[in-house]
Amino acid sequence: MHSDCTSGACKRPVRSASGAAARSKRWQCQRSGVPQLQSLSERLRTSLWFVPALFVVAAVVLGAALVSVDHALAAEPGALFFVYSGSEEGARSVLSVIAQSMLTFTGLVFSITMLVLQLASSQLSPRVMRTFLRDRANQAVLGLFVATFVFTLVVLREVRSATDATARFIPGISVFVAFGLLLASVGAFVYYIDHMAQAIRASTVIRNIWQETVEAIERLYPERLGHEPGDATRFPVDEPPVATLKAQRAGHVVGVAAEELLDAATGDRRLELIPSVGDFVAEDAPLVALWGSWDRAAADSVRSAIAIGRERTLAQDAAFGFRQLVDVAVRALSPGTNDPTTAVQALDRLHDLLRRTATRKIPSPVRSHEGRPRLLVHRPDWDDYVHLALDEIRLSGQSQLQVERRIRAILLDLLAVAPPERQAVLRDELQRLDAAAERAYPNTADRAQAAVPSLRGHALATRLRRGR
Repeated sequence: MHSDCTSGACKRPVRSASGAAARSKRWQCQRSGVPQLQSLSERLRTSLWFVPALFVVAAVVLGAALVSVDHALAAEPGALFFVYSGSEEGARSVLSVIAQSMLTFTGLVFSITMLVLQLASSQLSPRVMRTFLRDRANQAVLGLFVATFVFTLVVLREVRSATDATARFIPGISVFVAFGLLLASVGAFVYYIDHMAQAIRASTVIRNIWQETVEAIERLYPERLGHEPGDATRFPVDEPPVATLKAQRAGHVVGVAAEELLDAATGDRRLELIPSVGDFVAEDAPLVALWGSWDRAAADSVRSAIAIGRERTLAQDAAFGFRQLVDVAVRALSPGTNDPTTAVQALDRLHDLLRRTATRKIPSPVRSHEGRPRLLVHRPDWDDYVHLALDEIRLSGQSQLQVERRIRAILLDLLAVAPPERQAVLRDELQRLDAAAERAYPNTADRAQAAVPSLRGHALATRLRRGR
């Protein structure tokens, strides 16, 4: 089986439906690792314990290594006078104070983090919590505090006074490093306060979600759109499947190894992933429909190529980024919040994401090999992204003038860049926007003002010009 893999993207040549090799189509498959490993990586990335645990291990190793160095230099008492020249009681006092302060710092950081997560969940959206949990700066600061505490304890147990059984030992280098870690922790705490104050801002949260979604779009849709494909290969569904694989546990479909599924679909085999990537599947619910002759080993390989996680991720689900931005906008437009400006900020980023997607080739859900359709994986198309980005905000933002004007500016701009075959959904959205304005504004002047596209939403904004 031939495949050509370069720079993490796997391209498989596909013959035409008749079997002739006059033209080969190429499609992109996910070759970035086993889906289960991707799911595990995402869980570790969004955990508050993994990075601090690594810091703790490093602190234990560093403490043991420096104490060994101190033992090696203990034969020359004056060699480290410039590092620490106090008594063993003084060393114990310094290390005890550092340990107690680090414990206090750690508890304070945990409290601030939990408070920020609660505020973000209640004011923006519960989906944005993963953005804070993935923040490496927060994890590193917490790890530094815990590591300093553990390092201090490791060194403290090595400080000994002179007795009949033991000789006096002061790990001078280790005490000096512990003091340096304390200073670094104080600086990290000041940085942490400033970082969290910036991170809780709606504009920062929106920008972070947008950045992650841009990376997902670049990864999932790397090819620019030259022209839409002609007659796409049809996946035959005129006969019932011979078997259906059930989900072994409930959760979201977070990853699919399409290449492994194709490898399993040999001979007369065909398969369809029933839920889309990002969909929730209940335990024992239909997961994969199978056609052809399948044995247990092949069916198990299909099941292992599909990862089910606790929540959606952006690894293979760019629509999740759209979903988070829409949630922020809808929450801002709720009667209890009534913050249309934040909704416009979310629309700004959605505009950019739609503009990027409008000119990119979205792979067909049907995957073929050896001239036959083998695999059907449902994924969002261009129309789905447009409806996802705009419909709920348009409905929630009725009678919000700046929201309607911003949506109109988005649609007119997309009409200028989207290929003709992708413009029907944009015109449909414009018609729905006009109908919403008719219902929301009985006054003719208000309707006329709502019909003016604006890149900033309010009346002082520059109107969208043709070709802009």
